[in-house]
Amino acid sequence: MALFQSLLYFVIAGLCEIDGGYLVWLWLREGQGFSVAISGWLLLILYGVIPTLQPTHFSRTYAAYGGVFIVIKGLQP
Repeated sequence: MALFQSLLYFVIAGLCEIDGGYLVWLWLREGQGFSVAISGWLLLILYGVIPTLQPTHFSRTYAAYGGVFIVIKGLQP
């Protein structure tokens, strides 16, 4: 159960980081509305909180996030 929970947190955090950054980019570079920026900021805040929910040691788990994000980014169009 802990493995599934960890994997789920990895995926959710990866999506929050990638999509949050993209929404902020849309706001700054593409002139999207301020609500897009707020949505991006909220996702980035979640990205900072989600690793603390991991059931394993934070330092080891946090080190693995980079690799998972690379895989998630590779899966997105």
